[in-house]
Amino acid sequence: MSWFGDGNTKKIFVVITAIILLTAGIITWRITSEDELVLATTTSTYDSGLLDEIIPYFEEEHEVSVKIMAMGTGQAIELGKRGDADVLLVHAPEREEKFVDDGHGEYRYEVMYNQFVIVGPENDPAGSNGLSDTDEALNRIYENESMFCSRGDDSGTHFKEIELWENAGFDYEDQIDVPDSDWYNSLGQGMGDTLRFADERNSYTLTDEGTYIAMKNEINDLDRHVEGDEALINQYGVIPVNQARQLDLAEEFAEWIITDEVQEMIDNYTVEEKKLFTANA
Repeated sequence: MSWFGDGNTKKIFVVITAIILLTAGIITWRITSEDELVLATTTSTYDSGLLDEIIPYFEEEHEVSVKIMAMGTGQAIELGKRGDADVLLVHAPEREEKFVDDGHGEYRYEVMYNQFVIVGPENDPAGSNGLSDTDEALNRIYENESMFCSRGDDSGTHFKEIELWENAGFDYEDQIDVPDSDWYNSLGQGMGDTLRFADERNSYTLTDEGTYIAMKNEINDLDRHVEGDEALINQYGVIPVNQARQLDLAEEFAEWIITDEVQEMIDNYTVEEKKLFTANA
């Protein structure tokens, strides 16, 4: 006779074994996840190198591991809505405030800012160099059909770009982001890849200043053309997610990043002696 006995006994044994294994897996997941904070942030923040500088201090101080998920702000917000991220560090203030108002976030703190800049080829076919009027610069790019590439990824930078085109008097969907455009390229890529593409194709693009400075050695043919407009302010905020698995830890992170000590680290962070962010918690 088989060690398992009859068929029904064998089935019961298999089911019990599966339950034990599944339960063990859940317990293991809970144990390992208790020491991990999931931070959803933008590719621009990640590409700047700032997080590599400051996050180890939080990990050491709180004896946790921070899992950084870099993506567009829109994707990060959706991740937060599903409870798949514990805390957000993003840069689309209107969308962040709506996220909190809709009950998905505990609260929002301002953390730091820099500026967006329009960069492009050295020969500047649109004649935008030196302008501080973004509306004028975008009109020149449009009228000349100078090559422009967009992140096109529902990120904070993409959201800002749409806002700037519309402020300049254009209907973004009907006039700018049209199928088979000869001059406008919607890439669906992060900031780093968009800058590399623009560099290769002698194209204009909108970028956050931090990523541009951090990547300057990789994109030697892209010059800063338009900067200094108030419309180009790039504000970052931190939000603990209501549905976070690690809500207490998420709140601790939000309180930590606005402390004087961390704000000073953000203010002092430089790449090649150039400051990337201004802390303003």
